[in-house]
Amino acid sequence: MQQINAVNENAHRFLAIYQTLVTTLMGAALALFVGYHKWQIQPATARGGVIGLMALVTVVAAFTATLIVVGALAWLDYRNEECDITDELVGTGFRERPRPSNLFRWYETYVLLFILVSVVTMWCLAGFFLLPAMR
Repeated sequence: MQQINAVNENAHRFLAIYQTLVTTLMGAALALFVGYHKWQIQPATARGGVIGLMALVTVVAAFTATLIVVGALAWLDYRNEECDITDELVGTGFRERPRPSNLFRWYETYVLLFILVSVVTMWCLAGFFLLPAMR
């Protein structure tokens, strides 16, 4: 039970790290967009900087998503072990095994969807608004 609880807590930590890093990186991209003229940076260099920051956002998102997926798989493994133990000690069928059909009940699913949607949205906004305006 402690291992399952630790896996749950880790997912919240990973989301907090994702939000912090992405906010910082996107703030840097916006600062670069707003200040590249004043700082006398060539537009092509500024565009490259924004793309580089967006690539870092994508790497952070992929790393966070990987940690969440691995945590969910570990949770499934711990839960199955718990079911094996209760089958031996209490009786077969005392605890139901997790079912993949419950995927939409897991908060990890929605955290992963949030990460995916936020990264796609950031790339779209950068591609449609920031990068074309940097001339």
